[in-house]
Amino acid sequence: MIKKLLQRVFTSSKKPAPSNKAASPGKTARISAKVHGIDRKLISNAAIKTTEGLQKAGFEAFIVGGAVRDLLLKQRPKDFDVATNATPEQVNRIFRRSRIIGRRFRLVHVMFGDETIEVSTFRGSHLNETGDSKVADSGRILRDNVFGNQEEDAVRRDFTANALYYDPASEEVLDFHHGVADLQAGVLRMIGDPLTRYREDPVRMLRAVRLSAKLGLKIAPDTEKPISELADLLHDVPPSRLFDEMLKLFLSGHALESASALRQHGLHHGLLPLLDVVLEQPMGERFVKLALRNTDERVLADKPVSPGFLFATLLWHEVLLAWKKYEQQGNKPIPALHMAMDEVCDLQAEKMAIHKRFSATMREIWGLQPRFEIRAGRRPYSLLENPRYRAAYDFLLLRCESGELPAEIGQWWTEFANADGERRQAMLLPDTTPRKRKRRRSPKKPSPTSE
Repeated sequence: MIKKLLQRVFTSSKKPAPSNKAASPGKTARISAKVHGIDRKLISNAAIKTTEGLQKAGFEAFIVGGAVRDLLLKQRPKDFDVATNATPEQVNRIFRRSRIIGRRFRLVHVMFGDETIEVSTFRGSHLNETGDSKVADSGRILRDNVFGNQEEDAVRRDFTANALYYDPASEEVLDFHHGVADLQAGVLRMIGDPLTRYREDPVRMLRAVRLSAKLGLKIAPDTEKPISELADLLHDVPPSRLFDEMLKLFLSGHALESASALRQHGLHHGLLPLLDVVLEQPMGERFVKLALRNTDERVLADKPVSPGFLFATLLWHEVLLAWKKYEQQGNKPIPALHMAMDEVCDLQAEKMAIHKRFSATMREIWGLQPRFEIRAGRRPYSLLENPRYRAAYDFLLLRCESGELPAEIGQWWTEFANADGERRQAMLLPDTTPRKRKRRRSPKKPSPTSE
């Protein structure tokens, strides 16, 4: 579909001007608005104001990367990045509402209302001895505060489809590495030697899988080949970066394809512990696929998605296994569940730093599940009033749909939540909970009287 779309976009009955031809080695292709057909209505006003502000101050400024790629695909980008030859301090002085962030590479966030535009200075080679850079023995870049020119910046980008620059003033797209041709061919290709580029930043392997699934692009053979053999490099990536990339992957609207691609390329180990095992279990596979399909549908419909809910579903069968283990050791069900939750969260914290606000949501959703099996007395009423009831209820429905629980339990809660007071009272099951016997208090002894 993408290939056909780009063929329509870039194919013209007229012979294109020389400046619009694909770039030959060492030459930049300048693609005019007539040829690329980018719809300016899809471009954020904040991004245009940012490039205008920098250009008025005498600097070069371009919308860059994934936003340009999406615009060429006739999609509205979710985020806009700008690249410039201005330093972070110069950008910060131009825009009143801006702040410098980052240590690995300094960036500037420019704020317009509730929208933030990320501005980066053109990057140079991290091998430049005069720059502020540091490389680990494995080849992973630890720090690269090195500035350069636009050509050097394009070389530093990961994939050819992301090394595209759009100038809102001239409406030209600058293509340094045949990115438009690769998009037209439906190919995702690494810039430079893939082995070296993955060693520089192992997260690029996850990014390749995510973009391939999201955009329907086939990973070029030389880009794909090293992924499986270098998968272990992900163990050296800081957990916070892994979490951010995994979140992008599972909230891409193509989480199901991404999960399959993770397994196919051997990238699942250590990210979501035993994800491969879970997906291969008949019950676990159905549950995870339902959860991912549900997430994809919400993302594609522009509905809000809770990361806490998503990771609660992906790790649920880890919790179930640990829960059963602790019960078999003689622990009562509820304490055993809490021990299982602790074990899974602790293990996950070592591999991927799930933010505390998300892990708290996960625990609450898991912890409420046993309460859905109690449908007598006052407990169903109190569960409806719980702030996490809706998320826990949606989780329950997934469990029922996957076959983990009888469908009747989910149906009962759906009807109970929508019923009026009398109907709710009639729906309650007999309370068979053994009542605690009240201890009879012995009569108080008279206090001794003082003489």
